[in-house]
Amino acid sequence: MAATCRDSQGWGPASPLRPFDFTPCFEEGILFSTLSLVLLVSSLLRCWSLRNLEPLPRTRRSRWILYAKLILLAGAVCTSAATAILVVASNTPVAVPQSYILEAIALIPTPFLTHGNHTRTRTSSAILLLFWPLYIALSLVWARSVLEVNLHGLLLVLILRAVTGALGTVAFLLECFGPGKDDGLDETLLNPIMRANIFSRWYFGWLTPLMKKGAAQFITERDLPPLLPRDQSTKLGEDLQKAMDKHSSLWVSLFVAYGGPYGLAALLKIVQDCLAFLQPQLLRWLLVYIASYQSIRTNDNPNHLSKVQGYAIALIMFAAALAQSVILQQYFQLCYETGMRVRAGLVTAIYKKALVLANDERSRSSGDIVNLMSVDATRMQDLCTYGLISISGPLQITLAFVSLYNLLGWSAFVGVAIMVVSIPLNTYIASILKRMQEQQMKNRDKRTRLMSELLANIRSIKLYAWEHAFVRKILFVRNEEELKMLRKIGVATALNTTLWGGIPLLVAFSSLATAAFVSSRPLTSDIIFPSISLFMLLQFPLAMFSQVTSNIIEAMVSVRRLSDFLRAGELQRDAVTVVASEAGEEVLRIANGEFAWSREAPNPVLEGIDLTVRKGELVGVLGRLGAGKSSLLSAIIGDMTRVEGEVVVHGNVSYAPQNPWIMSASIRDNILFSHEYEEGFYNLVLDACALRQDLALFPDGDLTVVGEKGITMSGGQRARVSLARAVYARADLILLDDVLAAVDAHVARHVFDQVIGPNGLLASKARILVTNSIAFLKHFDQIVFMRRGIILEKGTYASLAGNEDTEIGKLIRGHTSSLSASGTSTPFTRSSTPKNDASDDITLVAGSRTIAENEKLNGGDYGKATLVNRPVADMRPAEEPSKEHMERGRVKKDVYLQYIAAASKTGFALFVLASVAQQALSVAASLTLRAWGDHNQETGSNSGISVYLMYYGLFSLFSVAAGGAAAILMWVFCALRSARRLHDLMLHSVIRAPLTFFELTPTGRILNLFSRDTYVVDQVLGRVIQGLVRTITGCLSILAVIGFSFPAFLIVVPPLAYFHLSVMIYYLATSRELKRLDAASRSPIFAWFSESLNGLTTIRAFGQQSIFITTNEHRIDRNQICYLPSIAVNRWLAVRLEFVGAVIILASALLAVTALITSGVDAGLVGLVLSYSLNTTSSLNWAVRSASEVEQNIVSCERILHYTRLPSEAPEEIPDSTPEDWPSKGEIEYRNYSARYRPELDLVLRDISVTIKPKEKIGICGRTGSGKSSLLLSLFRIIEAASGSIYIDGIDISKIGLHQLRSSISIVPQSPDLFEGTMRENIDPTGAHQDADIWVALTQTHLREYVESLPDKLDSRVTEGGLSMSSGQRQLLCFARALLRKTKILVLDEATSAVDLDTDKAIQDIIRGPQFAEVTMLTIAHRLNTILESDRVLVLEAGQVVEWDSPSALLAKDSVFRSLATEAGLV
Repeated sequence: MAATCRDSQGWGPASPLRPFDFTPCFEEGILFSTLSLVLLVSSLLRCWSLRNLEPLPRTRRSRWILYAKLILLAGAVCTSAATAILVVASNTPVAVPQSYILEAIALIPTPFLTHGNHTRTRTSSAILLLFWPLYIALSLVWARSVLEVNLHGLLLVLILRAVTGALGTVAFLLECFGPGKDDGLDETLLNPIMRANIFSRWYFGWLTPLMKKGAAQFITERDLPPLLPRDQSTKLGEDLQKAMDKHSSLWVSLFVAYGGPYGLAALLKIVQDCLAFLQPQLLRWLLVYIASYQSIRTNDNPNHLSKVQGYAIALIMFAAALAQSVILQQYFQLCYETGMRVRAGLVTAIYKKALVLANDERSRSSGDIVNLMSVDATRMQDLCTYGLISISGPLQITLAFVSLYNLLGWSAFVGVAIMVVSIPLNTYIASILKRMQEQQMKNRDKRTRLMSELLANIRSIKLYAWEHAFVRKILFVRNEEELKMLRKIGVATALNTTLWGGIPLLVAFSSLATAAFVSSRPLTSDIIFPSISLFMLLQFPLAMFSQVTSNIIEAMVSVRRLSDFLRAGELQRDAVTVVASEAGEEVLRIANGEFAWSREAPNPVLEGIDLTVRKGELVGVLGRLGAGKSSLLSAIIGDMTRVEGEVVVHGNVSYAPQNPWIMSASIRDNILFSHEYEEGFYNLVLDACALRQDLALFPDGDLTVVGEKGITMSGGQRARVSLARAVYARADLILLDDVLAAVDAHVARHVFDQVIGPNGLLASKARILVTNSIAFLKHFDQIVFMRRGIILEKGTYASLAGNEDTEIGKLIRGHTSSLSASGTSTPFTRSSTPKNDASDDITLVAGSRTIAENEKLNGGDYGKATLVNRPVADMRPAEEPSKEHMERGRVKKDVYLQYIAAASKTGFALFVLASVAQQALSVAASLTLRAWGDHNQETGSNSGISVYLMYYGLFSLFSVAAGGAAAILMWVFCALRSARRLHDLMLHSVIRAPLTFFELTPTGRILNLFSRDTYVVDQVLGRVIQGLVRTITGCLSILAVIGFSFPAFLIVVPPLAYFHLSVMIYYLATSRELKRLDAASRSPIFAWFSESLNGLTTIRAFGQQSIFITTNEHRIDRNQICYLPSIAVNRWLAVRLEFVGAVIILASALLAVTALITSGVDAGLVGLVLSYSLNTTSSLNWAVRSASEVEQNIVSCERILHYTRLPSEAPEEIPDSTPEDWPSKGEIEYRNYSARYRPELDLVLRDISVTIKPKEKIGICGRTGSGKSSLLLSLFRIIEAASGSIYIDGIDISKIGLHQLRSSISIVPQSPDLFEGTMRENIDPTGAHQDADIWVALTQTHLREYVESLPDKLDSRVTEGGLSMSSGQRQLLCFARALLRKTKILVLDEATSAVDLDTDKAIQDIIRGPQFAEVTMLTIAHRLNTILESDRVLVLEAGQVVEWDSPSALLAKDSVFRSLATEAGLV
């Protein structure tokens, strides 16, 4: 049925008869019909899609609202149908009768749509919410035409349409309420956006309840809405993984995974840009209308122009401003959400990759990998935020020139030429910046790596007094490399911003000058002001273009780094064949195995390995240092590359590494390790691993949260918790890497009997024990002896021990000659049958029940532990041992003042002055233009232009120069100085913090401050402060210009200012807390990440990668929950501020039109006021946004300042407190000494009074937790005295500086700490010794041969943590350090626990040899035979001295020492 036009005016659109009106045919046939058609199609499609959804339970009130809506819509359908029937039947003189029929048909599906939408979804129907306002607006336009043309003939149609509109309006209002709450659903589980209707989404009304709450109280994580399923990191990670599987390029993968909403954002941005350039055209239209109306008024013919037209233009300007605002904010929201998804997807991918990274790729330190996560993923997020400006910028520039061409003609293209010339210049600066940024990333990586190493080894650094050496290394990278580069980047950035600030002014100047000289038409106000508006619009894309260019450059660098990492080699997937555990006997089979650490390795580490282990078998692996014992276990786990042969494991594996990995969680979580808690078996494990007594010492028993790496536990406790974890898992194959080395001899006996031995908990399982001890060899079913990566001997104990030619035979005979045989753990000279005598065992490990008597034990099978199906993070009683410090409320003025003070007050004052001068000169240039326009209006020509152009040119030039000066002052003087001062203060404060601080604070949290927060202070804070000062001075200049030209406008300023301030306070209260929550929830991601990297081997061995990935995703989600509202509140604010701006435009325009109609007004004045009021909105908006950006980023400064005030240790140096050669003798005296670790904890040492004579060799022993290590720490003042004092050579050590004290004592710690660098730097970090001395120390510690075999000898690289060396070699290296220092006092903390028997023997010879004859020596021993030759023995129990005498005297009587020796089999 073709539509016919029955009106003489035709299809139009503009009416030839009435001014400023459409033709009736255009209104009915085009506008109404299009709206009806869109309604019909969209409502049918929506009804079709709703049919698949399940109905939701509705409340009674909700059902009543539904009935009311259905009745109203049914009424609207009936009246519309009645109108159509009336029009067709009575042949009413309407323009297009078909449109009435189409409208009636289009309304028929609406009741069905409402019913389906109300019962099956949680939000109002967007179709109806948009249809009814448009319908009513069109009806009003149509009614105006009807009233003017043919009211009498169409009165009934008008009434019926009014009734339809009225019913629709009421239905619309009810629709706005939405379906209401679901019956019986907990609303807190729903994200409010799921209930938000389209207007609430456009205006972010769904956030208002949160804003109200934020203004009334501090917001916590519980107040934040949950994530939508599409934003959960599991889903985001899967999307990226699928895309990466299909595409090789990371750019393409990211676009495929997350590009959909981003494409929509690009579309919205293009529409918004067009609307932005519509405003100057509307302004010109209004100015032309005003000028025309004035001239017609003077001719006394005002009816020729419609009075409605001026008001209509004002309303169109208002509508365009509103539409622009809504579209812009939706665009921003989509960009930020995409950025968030990209970051979450990348972090998930990086974490998953880190868990499968091949060993040859582990040369990347954990600091580098953490940087990929913190810096590179965040850069990709930033790119998403502003990246589309690379599309929108050129479009805006094009639109600006098209508009300028319409105003100025060809003269505008002089500007185009200048722009084209400027582009290569920008490209050149951008390429320089790119190179600088790449270098800066390397510098930052280097510093983060050093920092992460310093934190990992902080205990050793403090004991050795190496703080200065490490701080020197970090400060060198920071000040000589990073900050020098930052200065260059600052200068280049300042030049870049100056260039981009100057180009629009140059373009404006050249275009106007050319137009004035070339054009015959005078440049009057209606040309100059829209032109200036367009030049101002041009400034934003150009200014942003330079920032986006550098963002894209940074992102390209980051994508390359991320691609390299995500493409890095992975562990060999088929290195180990895992078969489900069967009833068969065989658990492990290695046939002709050849293994290497990397694919490219020229020689394998292990070769010709043949080994079979059966159920219930105990296999011992022995060998000298570096023989490949631990490598064998790594090969079984699958950590090594299998070059040849095969490895088959039946069932699962559990593993206790040589260096125990302890998570920052409760002790119970560490033992359960994501398995279900079974109380009975768990208690058996605690008893068997002798952990009962230790747990009694912890404040919350097994629920005590231990610090990162188990820093709050002793070495022996860590070893036994790690063992308990391996036992609790009840795997088919249990791998134990020298687990007994770090525990006392009697505890080792207990653990062997109760756990590992033939009657232990694991008796029914296959187990492989790497050991350097020969104490328990009798109980091994099979013994393997390794040398240089091959199995030299293999067989039963009897066959190997009985043969004199075997290495095992030699080893046993060589270490059983006498009781004092130096290397024996437990000599061979006693019967080693396991004791099943309960009473004996009770004395053995106090407080631990024996389980040997349990009938079920011997060979009993306890089944397997079952994995928990929720992530580790959910199970923790506390996230961390210490909650992260978080300020609340407004950022204190003090923080700003301290930042300015760090930056230099003079520099800052000069910067503000330069910014003010820049705006003042810019205003002077604008006023010159106004004067020029008025002059041209009066003369009617472009005469006398040179004076005006000269002034305009000079003012513009000086304005650019002042802007450049401000940028240089900010970047080179202020930002750089504060970056240097704040970082150095924080570094010195952290390094001077007591050890307890590091025990309670996860490394990830401190690293976050040194990477993310330092980056903000270095490169972000300066930029946002510069932006804030620029926008504030810009606002003031705009207000000054308008106030100067049109004083009446100033009446609007106070209410406007009041509204902005109140909105800002309302917004800042919430925004600030959200930003803090975001920052605080980001730290656990880093902490978990660096913790997982440390425990990679354990996680892989237990096969728990998926559980750790889930926990990581859980933590990312927690961060997203805090991040999403923190970006949405910015949109909430912007929409409201822009709405007020639109009202200002509307009010100004309406007042101007009213004044025009009533009394007349000057077009030039209206032009000036309106062109500036168009800018007022955006400027005030930017001011609020910049202020909040500054406050959000100053939070980083606040966090750094908090860390600059950490409690400090005692002074490093106290002048004149010690003689020159102190200590000359090495006498140590404890006088009534008591100490505790922290003020709130119990005493660990009580009333200790002992005197150690010079050169005396003292052995210290006692059960686990008796205070042995605490006694040593007290000597170094790691723990300070609660009462009493310690004297060395008659000087109270509390009266001397810590550096003086610690550098005068040497220690060989239980856990050897090495760091990345050369072998020389590891032995002598301070660089105080000659190479010859180092070689002597290496010879004495039997390491010379090993170091000489390395390609670069002393300059050979040591990887992070010394992972390139075996544990024993690392411990020997620590010995070399002690030998080199030549101090009068040497402390050995179970220093030979990780070395084999031959090396141990050699070390004991060194200790007792001439090198240490003049040295006072304190030895903590787990293996009592190492202290039997001491001069005296100190026996501790519960922090008190129980015995203090020579070993022979103590062994001769019934003493605690004798009972310990008896348990260890020495008596």
